[in-house]
Amino acid sequence: MPRTERDALGDVTIPDGALWGAHAQRSHDNFPISGRLPRPEFLASAAHVKRAAAIAHGATGRLEQPIVDAIIWASEEVIAGRHLDQFIVDVYQAGAGTSFNMNMNEVLASLASMRLGGQPGDHEVSAHDHVNMGQSTNDIFPTTMRVAAAVLWSRTRGQALALADAFGKLARGTDGILKTGRTHLQDAVPIRYGQEFSGYEDALRQAVEQADAAIHYVYELNLGATANGTGLNAEPGYPEAAARELSERLGLPFRPPRNRFRLTQSMGDFVFFSAALQVLAIELSRIASDLRLLSSGPHAGIGEVQLPAVQPGSSIMPGKVNPSIPEMVNMVALDVIGAHATVSTAAQYGQLELNVMMPVMADRLVESLIILGNACETFATRCVAGITVDQDRSLRLLEGSGALSTAVAPYVGYAKAAELQKEANRTGRSVRDLVVEQGLLSAEQADRVLDLRSMTEPGVAG
Repeated sequence: MPRTERDALGDVTIPDGALWGAHAQRSHDNFPISGRLPRPEFLASAAHVKRAAAIAHGATGRLEQPIVDAIIWASEEVIAGRHLDQFIVDVYQAGAGTSFNMNMNEVLASLASMRLGGQPGDHEVSAHDHVNMGQSTNDIFPTTMRVAAAVLWSRTRGQALALADAFGKLARGTDGILKTGRTHLQDAVPIRYGQEFSGYEDALRQAVEQADAAIHYVYELNLGATANGTGLNAEPGYPEAAARELSERLGLPFRPPRNRFRLTQSMGDFVFFSAALQVLAIELSRIASDLRLLSSGPHAGIGEVQLPAVQPGSSIMPGKVNPSIPEMVNMVALDVIGAHATVSTAAQYGQLELNVMMPVMADRLVESLIILGNACETFATRCVAGITVDQDRSLRLLEGSGALSTAVAPYVGYAKAAELQKEANRTGRSVRDLVVEQGLLSAEQADRVLDLRSMTEPGVAG
């Protein structure tokens, strides 16, 4: 049977078997906005925070050990991915995340009460007095954001580096193959595939390094700041003990903040980190677009690079295969770039002692980290690992390129090289034949100067 709980506004009916309480029920009824609920990864981070808080309160003697043990058990249940259907508050909710925090408090309190022989809602373990002891949504929610970002980045980071490794392997395997360089989408001087792909590898590695620099600030936790940074109702020693517990449990260097008031007021650390994720997204999208161009056609386009065929590309054109994985990467990047706009704009809405836009920031950050990592992993395994290049086509296009006259410019001057190129374009003859015919270089000199491999290294060709 449904049960009735009472809060400051009156009676609230809770469905039979529900672990949540009055606050979550009111929030569920008040905010039928998107149907999107917190990600399991964010719920697990919040449960880690509640677990650490209970352990710290037990260590200071403020919370009795049987209740500490019950809260730890309840938190572990959520961390393990159980009872996820009990978290019913839409991601678009009342400001600051109070509804989310109370949903977590109520579920953990019910589970802990059941662990001690009670029933959901009987308050043997209190959502407010025990699970939320020494806490405020205003320090719990941003702490959960920080823990979630740090935990998820450790995973996304590995996926991004695995993609960089895939491009590194591809670069080494294709370093001896020459192709036409392209600037402004027009023919440019020769380049080797290995050089081009090594640029992709290093761009990804640098994006990871930039995010590593940004996550350093996210490791600061304002747990214990309570409502507005003053730490009212948080006993001495609790914040440090809770941060230490989180660090040991998750293997991440969480630490107390340099200034609790800044962390309560400002979301700047998240903007910095989100900006770094945007850089990674931009690099991914640029690389994916390059591969779409290089594999275009294949007969009526560039067609130099061959991507693995992962699925049919058309519902009407038989045999058509599209660059499906790079297309997915482009879409993920667009979403992450849009998420950064949300995060950075929401950060501006901080007023005085609090930013109430944290729930939407948390949702966009968590989503960005998850889809970025999954996109990197899929890109590496289902696309980059199977890329091949058409060496014959690449060489044929390169030998007909209008950019080879660049190599003779140091010998005959820029203006004369331009004339030679124009004549080559008009007559279809090669620059090499023209420069020898006009006595500008000997045949031996022309062969050395126009050696395609040497044109891909620093220095004056020949």
